Amino acid sequence: MRGDAVRWDHLRLDAAAATTDAGPGTGGPRAAQAPLIERGAVARTIDTPGFRGMTFYEVQARTVINRVPEASRVPFRWTINPYRGCSHACIYCFARKTHEYLDLDAGADFDSRIVVKVNAAERVRAELAAPRWRGEPIAMGTNVDCYQRAEGRYRLMPGILAALTDAANPFSILTKGTLILRDLPLLREAASRTRVGTAVSVGTVDTDLWRLTEPGTPPPRRRLETCAALNDAGVDCSVLMGPVLPYLSDSPAQLAGAVRQIADAGATSVSAITLHLRPGAREWFLAWLREHRPDLVVPYARLYRGGAYAPRDYQEAISRRVRDLAAEYGIGRRARHRPAPAPQAPRPQQLTLL
Repeated sequence: MRGDAVRWDHLRLDAAAATTDAGPGTGGPRAAQAPLIERGAVARTIDTPGFRGMTFYEVQARTVINRVPEASRVPFRWTINPYRGCSHACIYCFARKTHEYLDLDAGADFDSRIVVKVNAAERVRAELAAPRWRGEPIAMGTNVDCYQRAEGRYRLMPGILAALTDAANPFSILTKGTLILRDLPLLREAASRTRVGTAVSVGTVDTDLWRLTEPGTPPPRRRLETCAALNDAGVDCSVLMGPVLPYLSDSPAQLAGAVRQIADAGATSVSAITLHLRPGAREWFLAWLREHRPDLVVPYARLYRGGAYAPRDYQEAISRRVRDLAAEYGIGRRARHRPAPAPQAPRPQQLTLL
């Protein structure tokens, strides 16, 4: 078995199919083939326009705070991911491959069959209280978006944020979702007690390209408005230009237009990351490319012939250009006068004998 697959063993089952329970106010019973998810999972379909065609697998996770493999190219060691799969349906999402570990496909299933760890908040609180936990920073939104559409129904993040705040545990959130503003009071309270970082992901401000490549996400303009609202409320918010798509969103004019709007939103900083095509995401993205931009199939084959990543000099050129534009437009340099977070009374603490 591949080492990366082991991370999801606590969600797998050996045989029995998941229980199907459409529940009240949904589209009725649905005989869906169950993936390899926790025994006794509940599969729900919801007959509303925002969730039509989607299935949610409600599971009881044994662990929620996960250690990042040492080989990962990320600057953090611990993550929380209350969902698996993502209705944002970004064609390039690097997390697609992880759905295959549950016997689901990395394409349409990843977009529409979402695993929901319904006990996430309780597990986070318990794991933060464990004697072995050392209060290390935790990153959220790094695999799939914790503020995707399902969060509007399941509301897992308020409990997770409350647990992190009570433990004064530093954390960060990366999102394409505007739903994060629902939790602004919780984020302000957390920022008064510990180190909190937020970032919105805006790879392009081209609305035509956005509709094609990120069909389930809010428009880039609304994400930048979210960035402005967070900063105005005293919660630092930066922008990740991710990913920059070669030959699609990487021209000098496109990069300058995006950074200009990011500066206007008052982002505390901006950084760029170039598209990488890992297995799972690679096949799905290249299929999209053949349909929508067949003229780019050969250029992409040349650029990514070395594997999942574009050549280093290309990546560095994009990052350098974005840094220069950020300096030109004053990102991170202009002082913003924000209201200080209001002081909060301590939350009542549940006593424990453990």
